[in-house]
Amino acid sequence: MRSALSLSLNLEANATVRHGKPVESLRAVFSVCIVGSILLGGAVSVRAGRLRAAAQVPTRTPIKHLIVIIGENRSFDHVFGLYRPRGGQTIWNLLSRGIVNAGGKPGPNFAQAAQFRVPEQSAYYISAPLKIPYAKLPVPFADEAPAAQRELWPPFKSVEMAAAVEPDLNPSEEWLLTTGATGLPKGQTADTRVEHYDDLPDGPFQLTGPRLPYDSYTGDTVHRFFQMWQQSDCTVAGCLDDLYPFVAVSYSHWNYGGSNSMAFYNVSAGDAPFLKKLADEFTSSDNFHQAFMGGTGGNHMMLGTGDAIFFSDGSADAVPPLDQIANPNPRAGSANNYINDGRWIDCSNLEAPGVRPIRQYLRRLRVRSNCAPGRYYMINNTEPGFLPNGALRHGAYGTFLPPSNLRTIGDALSEKGISWAYFGGAFDAALRLARGSTNPADRIGLAYCQICNPFQYVSSIMTDAAARKEHLKDVIDLFHDLESGSLPSVCLVKPDGMLDGHPASSKLDLFEAFVKNILDRLDANHVLKHDTAVFITFDESGGYYDSGYIEPVDFFGDGPRIPFIVVSDFSSGGRTVHTYYDHVSILKFIERNWMLKPLTARSRDNLPNPIASALNPYIPRNRPAIGDLFEMFDFSNRH
Repeated sequence: MRSALSLSLNLEANATVRHGKPVESLRAVFSVCIVGSILLGGAVSVRAGRLRAAAQVPTRTPIKHLIVIIGENRSFDHVFGLYRPRGGQTIWNLLSRGIVNAGGKPGPNFAQAAQFRVPEQSAYYISAPLKIPYAKLPVPFADEAPAAQRELWPPFKSVEMAAAVEPDLNPSEEWLLTTGATGLPKGQTADTRVEHYDDLPDGPFQLTGPRLPYDSYTGDTVHRFFQMWQQSDCTVAGCLDDLYPFVAVSYSHWNYGGSNSMAFYNVSAGDAPFLKKLADEFTSSDNFHQAFMGGTGGNHMMLGTGDAIFFSDGSADAVPPLDQIANPNPRAGSANNYINDGRWIDCSNLEAPGVRPIRQYLRRLRVRSNCAPGRYYMINNTEPGFLPNGALRHGAYGTFLPPSNLRTIGDALSEKGISWAYFGGAFDAALRLARGSTNPADRIGLAYCQICNPFQYVSSIMTDAAARKEHLKDVIDLFHDLESGSLPSVCLVKPDGMLDGHPASSKLDLFEAFVKNILDRLDANHVLKHDTAVFITFDESGGYYDSGYIEPVDFFGDGPRIPFIVVSDFSSGGRTVHTYYDHVSILKFIERNWMLKPLTARSRDNLPNPIASALNPYIPRNRPAIGDLFEMFDFSNRH
């Protein structure tokens, strides 16, 4: 264990302002990912016994262990828009559709990705009634990306400082925590590093270039529920995805990112090299979607429960404070400035602002909303009612979610005696902070993502000290279990906010380095590696443009495509799979492999597997439908 550097890490995050609103902690600045945790550590003999127990649990496939690693906020086209698959495989991306060429410049079908703005409207809409094309895109912004090296958070001023604070990287890659500052003034600043930043044509553009290398912090963009529905601009004929910059610059007084949403990396020119290497060598999907429109919290809840979480008193539905209920109707005299960009919505009420346009769209497509009567669902990031140590959070309910009885995949696994764990980066430090630690070395606990842990919301786990100890772990525990060969059957893994790849607060190469560290440790254990599958994905698109099809599943989504790669002995060969998936597909895989039933009568794991035609494998004919990921594997060769 590295000794902690005695930094005077103050709580300036408590005064941090984001989107013009105060946030409670630095955690709110960092959207962190999930890391499935492992069972209790302990003696090697105990761990070996647990490994044997996991191996003896009956499964439908040779997969006895699953590790799910979740990064932050990158769409499929944003990362793999210029990817060329191997071995004659086909793909749907910016390059294959001719939207851009191999050099990242506008292609013959560039107009298919044109973006528009909308004149003033009287009410919220998801299908724009009138659109005006951009002559050129708004200027991209570098807001919130670090301008220079600093002492408290990356990029650090030295590798020694980085190594003392962040334990989850291989030492050879800790230098990545010291590089990538923008060199631009603080505040809402045009990102002049982007080539032709003030004269961008109306469509996707390459983010990297001579003045902006891949190893750079970049600006963020909007990724919230009503905003993402609106950006997608959905009609019965499909989602047009043509209001991305407009929504970013118009939903509030804060111009959130300008045209950042249209930026993409160029994997053909060396960007995202490790993710590209994995896609070349293993199996990837070009039709995997975020399950929930909007941000981190809702998508992690879908991963853990297959459903949207709602406001209750723990036993019955309740009504949140009125000032926390969303009203996305525009303010008078504005093009799109929401009256209240809130956290909760009763989507069963057609008169509630913002509900009718989405419900009408679903009804025309004969898709049910899945909105229970009178229930207020969480639509934007809201902290759990429990602290990491199981204590109740103090303050007014509504700004955080009361303890919930929503059923999770953890409950289902525990009932069958199947081991599982959630591994969160900086969890141990967050645990000590919750217990009152004032040790400056524990301030990294602020980078632990509480809204990323679906199990931290529910009473079944958080009120049981033994369950918390067994199932909620730090990433360091994952490393120990990989080295000792003791791994739970199901592991969800989330890096901390420094390493999760979130724009502005992290970098994509830091997430790559985090993933590589886990895979290297797994490779070192040949016995464990053979029966382990690793799923690598992101929580959501982060508001970045994507050209893929979006299936209407219910009121909450689906949303845009995100990268998804399966690394295992049974997924090699560089295949690209086109079956329709979303986060709940991971639940369906777990349930099929370990022979579990769907979580509840209404959870999305009840949806059928897709039936699609050979001519169009992307769109299920029996929608709504989501796959169970078995197509990502070839179990015919059991080695």
